Amino acid sequence: MSIDRNLRLEGIYPQRQKEFFMQRVKLPAGIISADQALKVAQVAGVHARGLVHLTTRGSIELHWLSEEALPLVATQLAQVGLYNRGACGGAVRGVICGSLSAAGAPALEALVRKIHRHFTGNPRFEKLPKKFKIGVEADTASRRHLIQDLCFIPVPSDDERSRYDVYAAGGLGREPTPGFLLAQGVAEDALIPLTENVLREYEANTPPPKRLKHLVREIGQEEFRRRVMGEGALEELTTVPTLTGSLVPVPADSEDRLEAHVFAGELQAEGLAALARVAAQYCGGILMVTGNQTVVMHVVEEADREKAREALAQAGFAGASAVERVVFRCCPGSHECIMGLAPTREVAAAVVAELGEEALAMNWAISGCPNCCAQPQLAQAGIVASRLVNDQAGRAPRFDLYRAGAGPFAEPVQQGLTLAQLLAAVKEV
Repeated sequence: MSIDRNLRLEGIYPQRQKEFFMQRVKLPAGIISADQALKVAQVAGVHARGLVHLTTRGSIELHWLSEEALPLVATQLAQVGLYNRGACGGAVRGVICGSLSAAGAPALEALVRKIHRHFTGNPRFEKLPKKFKIGVEADTASRRHLIQDLCFIPVPSDDERSRYDVYAAGGLGREPTPGFLLAQGVAEDALIPLTENVLREYEANTPPPKRLKHLVREIGQEEFRRRVMGEGALEELTTVPTLTGSLVPVPADSEDRLEAHVFAGELQAEGLAALARVAAQYCGGILMVTGNQTVVMHVVEEADREKAREALAQAGFAGASAVERVVFRCCPGSHECIMGLAPTREVAAAVVAELGEEALAMNWAISGCPNCCAQPQLAQAGIVASRLVNDQAGRAPRFDLYRAGAGPFAEPVQQGLTLAQLLAAVKEV
């Protein structure tokens, strides 16, 4: 195994600036404790230029790390229980859940943590052809179930057992493919055996660096279903316990929910530390990084809601302007990513400056390359930096503008736009 492969399995990628690295922090369901968040903020302040990037999969990334700092950063994160094995590379990535404010959230959280424990650092599944993404959602409203390699959606049960519909082989990128319904009403105890079957089939029959969607496209949905759900495929698992308690304070109503908007996912270390202190005092010591790159907390029953909101505002998250409130998912783009074709944060800021308060009428996403890590196909208005071209100013990006429609994913409505043309086009949106 090469050094690069080892680094990736530990959640580390080289940055666009070759002397620097990115460390991804793997958070099951986006959950991080106040103590853990304070440690991440401390590490970012010392080693990552005081910046933290929140990802669209509920993880945290630290950029601008020197090679010498990597072991120290890993040690300090491990001191508070943050282990990042499989956060990058050909392994099972962090398990996401965008439904921790929904009814039944404790059961969803418990399932996420069970899956996370089973596959993190599991050597049987660390040589996959490419990344493997798992999600757990309360329902299909967000459409995030369509972009996972596997996603589990709870359904009613007649036998008092927790059961889930299973969607498989979704993904975005250059070839967006909506996941399909692989199985209905699968008992929770059978989900990990089913996942293992899928992973074995994927590893054995898919050339790197292809995702699961490519295998299903090649052999067909029915053949894939036959291979992973044949005799003995769904034997109940009895060796992995289910945690019944929830780390997240369950909200009584929407007034218990605090949300800190983080424009384009870029958060100052001091801001994260301030949020951690709010969580410790009012929200049971728990924060959640969401797929919209915000931080959500739930006020515990005995805490004062108004004082909690005042503390959030004093921490710098009053939401006074459009930039502070708009949902604008954003990847690092050419600021740090090797694949980035455009400075995504600057483009996002230009769009909001062009629209002002009108930007709040819909949710947005911008991806700095066709890999679409910011999930622009799930936004009401999405932007993709699709290519670079030579013009009078040198190499410049061109953008495709996506709009949500009747299909599962947003579709491009204008392509090959300059930045000026893009800003004119969003005013028509």
